[in-house]
Amino acid sequence: MVRLNKIYTRTGDNGTTSLVSGPRRPKSDLRVEAYGTVDEANALVGLARLHTGDMAELDTMLMRIQNDLFDLGADLATPDTGEKQDYEPLRIAAAQVTRLEAEIDRLNAELEPLRSFVLPAGSPASAALHVARTVARRAERQMVALGQTAGEIVSRDAIAYINRLSDFLFVAARWANDKGRADVLWVPGKNR
Repeated sequence: MVRLNKIYTRTGDNGTTSLVSGPRRPKSDLRVEAYGTVDEANALVGLARLHTGDMAELDTMLMRIQNDLFDLGADLATPDTGEKQDYEPLRIAAAQVTRLEAEIDRLNAELEPLRSFVLPAGSPASAALHVARTVARRAERQMVALGQTAGEIVSRDAIAYINRLSDFLFVAARWANDKGRADVLWVPGKNR
């Protein structure tokens, strides 16, 4: 169980932070950037939930995703060194990716077919989900870059989860736009 009695420790005043496994890293470290961006995406999912109103099914999915994003943050904050640990670190599991895929399929089955690219607009819920999607894509780019860095490991399931999450958020944004009927479509060259 997590217990936070004191919020400030002053240990980060020198520009470093502790990973779950103990070592300190600069706050500008790519691993810290990656899990910080996952946290940002999580906050934006929470903001989107303020606009889901009568969309209880979608809100339930988003609540599960928020919990998963804490799991992903814990995964990233506990580097896999390839060595045996005294404890089992929390890692994203393939089942979490599979669940997201099923939820994408569930929502997508009700959508109007796409006729053009969709602008990130429409209802407040849709617009907020699009913002969360773009931040999830940034987290994905950071996680991929981290995994390509010598000595750093990012699990395949973690990468798959963040990739699928942005797909989910795109489909959810369309679903929140009256199941695609209220999508705002891109009209190429319209304002030339």
